[in-house]
Amino acid sequence: RLGGDEFVVLIDDAGASAADAIATGRRVAEKLLVRLGTPYDIAGREHRSGTSIGVSLFGVDTTTVEEVLKRSDVAMYQAKAAGRNTVRFFDPQMQSAVEARAAMEVDLRQSLSRDDLVLHYQPQVGPGGEVVGAEALLRWTHPERGPVSPGEFIPVAEQSGLIVELGEWVLQRACAQIAAWAAHPQTARLTLAINVSVHQFRQTDFVDKVRQALEHHRVVPARLKLEITESMFASDQESIINKMRHIKALGVGFSLDDFGTGYSSLSYLRRLPLDQLKIDQSFVREVLTDPNDAAIARTVIALGQSLGLAVIAEGVELQGQRDFLAAHGCDYCQGYLISRPLPIAQFDRFVMPDAGSDG
Repeated sequence: RLGGDEFVVLIDDAGASAADAIATGRRVAEKLLVRLGTPYDIAGREHRSGTSIGVSLFGVDTTTVEEVLKRSDVAMYQAKAAGRNTVRFFDPQMQSAVEARAAMEVDLRQSLSRDDLVLHYQPQVGPGGEVVGAEALLRWTHPERGPVSPGEFIPVAEQSGLIVELGEWVLQRACAQIAAWAAHPQTARLTLAINVSVHQFRQTDFVDKVRQALEHHRVVPARLKLEITESMFASDQESIINKMRHIKALGVGFSLDDFGTGYSSLSYLRRLPLDQLKIDQSFVREVLTDPNDAAIARTVIALGQSLGLAVIAEGVELQGQRDFLAAHGCDYCQGYLISRPLPIAQFDRFVMPDAGSDG
């Protein structure tokens, strides 16, 4: 055991050639994936462990023990990035990717300290087209590279632990924006949803951080909504649910994002203090052409109604999709049909088109 949840397996005499060693390494790694992926029981509940395995060869060049471990570590993180429960072998290009990721981490940390990040707001609308709220989405413009996709920098933030600081920044900015909206009758009742990572929930003081942000900005807690994903409940279920209940007691709402794509089961869904289910855009995209996706969308809406939860669909890009969802009782929707995510000045004009420069 190296430490934490990282372990090393040394395979001696793996083969007479590099090809033999690769075959042996892959065979052993795949056996480990199978064994470690076997469900196990703790206190009457079934659990599964996700495993990411990185493999490097030694003896084919002059490498130190430290270098072999470093290469294996690089390959392991590539396996994690590929979605876990996978095996990756080290190659030199991986090292270049790791160095680029390390440079991005430094730049992202500096941008956070310089306040270079911004939030954009994607409107969420009701059946009549009225704006009821927004989802706040983090945007980063690199000083040299220009706009960087969240799909590129968020994984870097998660791997480095910077996601906790980013999450706190988003929480503070979101509460400040809710307070600003409260000053205008046309925006005073808008809700603002922010994405919260499992890393934030694992912080012992997360509930206090939410409470302090609400109090500092003097906002109505019900105007803030925290979006969580199903993958958050792959581990630490009881701890996370307990924190959710404490935050819910403050008056903050919860939306279950990407519903239907992960670990959902009715046994835990009914235990969560939710206010809203969010239909994943992967089901919305083909709702007019794929009977299975249409059935899933209808089922999620019916489930939400039976549990007393509002339902919102994301990724709505066509009027036909919006009509289908509304016809089956979907409460809200968001997507490019309504609007792309907007800088705050443009969002306010979207909500208050007659407000002019004062909006």
